[in-house]
Amino acid sequence: MHSAARAQERVPVQVYPDSEQASVAVARQIADLIRARAAEGRPAVLGLATGSTPTRVYEELVRLHREEGLSFRNVVTFNLDEYFPMAPDSLQSYVRFMHEYLFDHIDVPAGSIHIPDGTVPAEQVAEYCRRYEEQIREAGGIDLQLLGIGRTGHIGFNEPGSGARSRTRLITLDHITRTDAASDFYGEENVPRRALTMGVGSILDARQIIMMAWGEGKAAVVKRTVEGEPTDSVPATYLQQHPAVQVVLDEAAAAELTRRKTPWLAGLDSNWQDAATVRKAVTWLARQLQKPILKLTDEDYNENGLSDLLATSDTQAYGLNIRVFNELQHTITGWPGGKPNADDTHRPERAAPFPKRVLIFSPHPDDDVISMGGTLLRLVDQGHEVHVAYQTSGNIAVFDDEAIRFADFVADYDQALRLPGEQPAEQLYQRISEFLRRKAPGQVDSAEVQQIKGLIRRGEAKSALRLAGLDPDERAHFLDLPFYETGRVRKKPIGEEDIQITIDLLNRLQPQQIYAAGDLSDPHGTHRVCLAAIMQAVQRLKAEGAAWLQDCWVWLYRGAWQEWDIDQIEMAVPLSPQELTRKRRAIFKHQSQKDRPLFPGADQREFWQRAEERNRTTAKIYDQLGLPEYEGIEAFVRWQY
Repeated sequence: MHSAARAQERVPVQVYPDSEQASVAVARQIADLIRARAAEGRPAVLGLATGSTPTRVYEELVRLHREEGLSFRNVVTFNLDEYFPMAPDSLQSYVRFMHEYLFDHIDVPAGSIHIPDGTVPAEQVAEYCRRYEEQIREAGGIDLQLLGIGRTGHIGFNEPGSGARSRTRLITLDHITRTDAASDFYGEENVPRRALTMGVGSILDARQIIMMAWGEGKAAVVKRTVEGEPTDSVPATYLQQHPAVQVVLDEAAAAELTRRKTPWLAGLDSNWQDAATVRKAVTWLARQLQKPILKLTDEDYNENGLSDLLATSDTQAYGLNIRVFNELQHTITGWPGGKPNADDTHRPERAAPFPKRVLIFSPHPDDDVISMGGTLLRLVDQGHEVHVAYQTSGNIAVFDDEAIRFADFVADYDQALRLPGEQPAEQLYQRISEFLRRKAPGQVDSAEVQQIKGLIRRGEAKSALRLAGLDPDERAHFLDLPFYETGRVRKKPIGEEDIQITIDLLNRLQPQQIYAAGDLSDPHGTHRVCLAAIMQAVQRLKAEGAAWLQDCWVWLYRGAWQEWDIDQIEMAVPLSPQELTRKRRAIFKHQSQKDRPLFPGADQREFWQRAEERNRTTAKIYDQLGLPEYEGIEAFVRWQY
């Protein structure tokens, strides 16, 4: 790494193209340690973490055990934390998590597994925590501690305020942490307020530490952890005090690091021959100085760390400004499917063929209208053959009272119209209402309830398509990908069946244009898995020589959880006030998600409010850079497969 970057980054950082490659690398590092300790005739002591971050690491360790003979007989494990109180067989228990993802699939001795006990009587917690620390010391100390990081900067459950010398203890959870966990517990009100956790000092005692972070949602806290001063307001910053720590990131989680976001400020060499790098620098400068691009001067570049860019340009500031201004202007199009009989030299989409067969993939039944509803409406209005594929049923995001209401409707409707001798639907209503009356917080829905909730979401999606002018019987495709159908927030890994379902639809429709969700900050991971299914399907079809793929472009949208950075945007579809209103009406058709979504994530606003704010913000940035002013803009990035 360049010395300037080292000065900015206070801990060693490794950035991988994606979380898959990063997870495999971490798993192999753990495997090397296990083998090395086995060769020495002593145990490998591992500190383990839970949550979505390490799951792929555990899957790779299981694969190494099954396929490459990696044995865990010499391994002793200590988990970081557990909710309190928490029964070990609860769906949200970290005991259950560790067994489902790792321990049940490897040969680690049961007596070598240590996980904080969420059932310890309150009056015995202090002694239990003291004993947990003692067990770690008796095992010889932790050789390698695996960590994720929370949005508050917590490691383990060491919330802001936790000191560098803190030890294993009972802690009260931060509101943000409880909000982030709300989806696992089917509502924030069900999240325990306390947890048992190893302390920051306990973590720092480990001989080696690997902290992992994936996705754009972790980028801001990663920057503070890696580049900020050590502070108890961000406990992860204390990792800077450890002599053998690694921070392992994917590209998205590294996005806010100085070396990635503004390398010129760190004195790093930048590739000024790369148009994307130049665009990033110029738009950054314009926004930093709050000036339109065309008003930037030589002095502005020289005084803000961009003299090298100006020196390598074959013109002065004005010529550079015009070049970047034109690039941004060429991203704007009112014809997302391509404008027929027009010169498309500087347009983001091809003029021909027209009309196009368009396939929009929507991870949940409402992502299509939330994230690109204005573009969907415009594609339909402009005469394209638009299809929408809903990748998952979205059934877990429906409140129980909605299921009862629909079951009640079916029973009443049946009673009014049932012919003599037919089976009454009242029995269905009785079963549903009785199950939901007895249902415990976080309990998985019965198959009947899951089906009803899935039908509610399906009906809402059809209603939104009708508003857009599409016949859902012909243009809606409900894939119900198997990875999602667990009845729980925690899903199965992507499987062959998920990919094959996607391939079959692509081959059947053979679209000329595909839209897919590239919003990987979805805290529940569904968007990430759905995108992986599409990408793997497309890559497989390409390898098989599918001829229709040669004339198919793939555009990635965001909007439900965040938006593309302005310098990344390759197609910007402007929305008028009327189009933004039509988009809102389409979102409103998803009544089960209206007023209060079941799983809102960290942003408590309704999805239509988030979407409009992001659309308006993108339009405002274009305006501030000196480009045309619009009510809103939906943004897309092309995937070059």
